[in-house]
Amino acid sequence: MSCSKRLTLKSMNPYIKAMEYAVRGPLVIRAAEIEKELKEGKKKPFDRVIRANIGDCQAVGQIPITFIRQVLALVLYPDLLCNTNFPEDAKERAKTILKGCAGSSIGSYTDSSGIEIIRKHCAEYIKNRDGIPADWQNIILGEGASSGIKTVLKLLINEIDGKRTGVMVPIPQYPLYSASISEFNMHLIGYYLDEATNWSLNISELERAVNEAKKCCKPRAIVVINPGNPTSQVLTRKNIEEIVRFAHKENLFLLADEVYQHNIYDPNSNFFSFKKVIMEMGPPYNQRELASFMSCSKGFMGECGFRGGYFEIVNLDPDVRTMFMKSVLALPSPNTPGQVVLDCVVNPLKKDDPSYELYEKERNFILESLKERAEMVYKAFNSCEGMSCNVVQGSMYAFPQIKLPPKAIEKAKSLNQCPSVFYCFQLLEQTGVCVVPGAGFGQVEGTYHFRTTILPQPEELKHMLNIFKTFHENFLAEYK
Repeated sequence: MSCSKRLTLKSMNPYIKAMEYAVRGPLVIRAAEIEKELKEGKKKPFDRVIRANIGDCQAVGQIPITFIRQVLALVLYPDLLCNTNFPEDAKERAKTILKGCAGSSIGSYTDSSGIEIIRKHCAEYIKNRDGIPADWQNIILGEGASSGIKTVLKLLINEIDGKRTGVMVPIPQYPLYSASISEFNMHLIGYYLDEATNWSLNISELERAVNEAKKCCKPRAIVVINPGNPTSQVLTRKNIEEIVRFAHKENLFLLADEVYQHNIYDPNSNFFSFKKVIMEMGPPYNQRELASFMSCSKGFMGECGFRGGYFEIVNLDPDVRTMFMKSVLALPSPNTPGQVVLDCVVNPLKKDDPSYELYEKERNFILESLKERAEMVYKAFNSCEGMSCNVVQGSMYAFPQIKLPPKAIEKAKSLNQCPSVFYCFQLLEQTGVCVVPGAGFGQVEGTYHFRTTILPQPEELKHMLNIFKTFHENFLAEYK
């Protein structure tokens, strides 16, 4: 007698089935298969897979910051505190962090909201950045920014007047948002960024999106990604003020994804945090509810694997804050090495510290190299026939548009694929270059894009862009 399964596709959580996460989707799975095939000796028209699908800095050659790794080594193996090869400032940093750990061991649990001294350093970092005080008790440490984003989204889940919670999300968007909103059975309200004006945000488009959404959901929050992912634009202060006024008018909770705040390449662009702008706008806007997110995975540090980050909550109703902190206390403590990395970022070295000069040299080298690669990508894609790319003002990505011939679109549809998916699969199979189809981020109907990182090291990036240009020319010739 066969044993029937209690859990089937029909009986499992339907919201899990609805989830999609493009940056680790079918194309990336196929890239891993191709890598195995190459190792097994299968013949391909290329010798390696170039992964430009995800913002994993060190996976494509970025060298870690020395001071960060020294502090990590010291907290992980405190016997090294006696080693003369480590600078004194790294040792003092390690001792301070270990003092904040139970049993002076990084292997112990921390508070669910993170190590107190590191939360205080985060508050000091925000104060120095914005010129506005921050309460360390409103700062929660977590596994990168992603865990914090999901924690805050959960706070908003509630049917009101029989309608699901609606969350406004920029299109194109980072798939974490669409995946989480599906998982939580919320309603995604997409508002389109304007590609023609370098992915700017028009308030008229926010009005259109929210008014349409009110028919089927209760709009309660708006997500803003600045600098943009996948679109790389940097919002002007004027644009941020307009968004804040809109959020106030519609009574929306603001979620500011600011994980790329260190990654600004355009000399005409500056980063302004939403908190700074809200507070400086004064009443009634300085009472707007806000959660802002920061991560150690991006910036100049690129420590993706350590999963360090924080978020700050601002202007929560006191009773709601009490309930929210109760929910945080129910979470396991964030991983401790990630908190250590975060401390090295938010509590930067001072000019008279022994490690300062090397730290600044490494930091500036990484950011300057990323700036050069941003320009390289922008110029290369705009030199291709039937392709256009906006200036990469910040973050780590480009999101070029491709004008696909009708025959290519017909071919894609015959395979039951979105044309951008078809294009990216052909690119992968023929060249080994792995990027993410625009369909995974959202795009205006009838337009086709892909997202690529700018992270491969300069020589590898040049190689990738040359491969891309040849492939694109051959693709257009085949389907003209």
